[in-house]
Amino acid sequence: MTGPAQAAPSLRRQLLWLVLAAIALVSVLQAGSAYRTALREADALFDEHLRELARSVSQGAAPQAFDLQVQIWGPDGVEIFRSGPQMPSRVLLGFSDVEVEGTHYRVYALQTPQQTIRVAQDRDARQQRARALALRAVLPVALLAPLLMAAVWWLISRSLAPVARMRRQVAGRAAEDLSPLPEAGLPEEVLPLVQELNLLFGRVRLAFDAQRHFVADAAHELRSPLAALRLQAQAVRRGGDADADADAREAALHRLEAGIERAIRLVSQMLALARAESEPAEPAPVDLQQLARDTIADLLPLARERGIDLGLEGNAAATIRGDPDALALLLRNLVENAVKYTPPGGRVDVSLVQADAGPALLVEDSGPGIPDADLERVFDRFYRSADAPGPGSGLGLAIVRTIAARHGASVALDRSLRLGGLRAAVRFPSTGRRLP
Repeated sequence: MTGPAQAAPSLRRQLLWLVLAAIALVSVLQAGSAYRTALREADALFDEHLRELARSVSQGAAPQAFDLQVQIWGPDGVEIFRSGPQMPSRVLLGFSDVEVEGTHYRVYALQTPQQTIRVAQDRDARQQRARALALRAVLPVALLAPLLMAAVWWLISRSLAPVARMRRQVAGRAAEDLSPLPEAGLPEEVLPLVQELNLLFGRVRLAFDAQRHFVADAAHELRSPLAALRLQAQAVRRGGDADADADAREAALHRLEAGIERAIRLVSQMLALARAESEPAEPAPVDLQQLARDTIADLLPLARERGIDLGLEGNAAATIRGDPDALALLLRNLVENAVKYTPPGGRVDVSLVQADAGPALLVEDSGPGIPDADLERVFDRFYRSADAPGPGSGLGLAIVRTIAARHGASVALDRSLRLGGLRAAVRFPSTGRRLP
């Protein structure tokens, strides 16, 4: 048992989440880095402020500051000036940290020949101001990140809009609408997919057309044989009366059997044509010389029955890639037609020749040939030349051309210079490739 179908992943949703997550991560990292950098710079700035104030006092400036504590000692160590709480009497030159009555101070001490100066600043107040400065540095990042996310959301949605539009167009189509999808305005990444879809639509449309033609042709061509079979069956029924002549009854049965055989052959040819027009099988190596030998062996009893000299000329060899069954049907139709239309005592030759353009299968006979005006028309379905002897469906050469086209080959009919009848030439490309 198969489980419940899982929802297909959304490319748009995945792309949005990945990009937005990347923006959020980068924004957090950038904000953290900016915050730490701003704290360091503010700390250095405040230290420089302490140093500058101490220097100003040493040069005679008034020792006044809003949030700084200043102490001055004379050269004899007597305190001259103090603002703020009493600090330890021991003075460490340069920067140091001290704690007085639970309050932490950042201290800078400077000594000159005339005096010793110590400037202190409340470290908690200092850090509070530093954090305020750092937060102001982070604020632009915090404001720009949501704007950037919104812009990315809009851009991705707009970029994927052609895909959504294409989906709506396909979803809104009727089942029989196989017209190409519009390719204008599609992004480079989506265009190849739409082009392949259009090629697929074209192949499906051709298959549907071939199916419709097949059904129409079958309905048209089977009407006459089936009507004839009905008449022949009625004749057999009449011939079955006690008073009927035995010869008449036998003749009616013979006509009925012949009609059934013609109907069977017509149906077989139509099914073969339908298979030839469908997608070909997976290509495989095909030895054309062995294919000619097998075809001649299959049709040799028919040729002997008609007194036809059927054989293989030459010993050339060639191997192509293609559908073995379809190629066997192609050659069989050509040889069978040659045997059927060549008068008794005639000759049919099958040969394989090699050329720069590729190998070619030739079927030549000593029969009456085909009028020049009909050399192309005989490839049409159900067309038979007015001079064609005997019964036939008019599908054999249509099947030959369809199979040849599937293999990238060409079929041509002309006069045989050796035997005087018809020559059919199937020329394959040198690569032996098969058309889709």
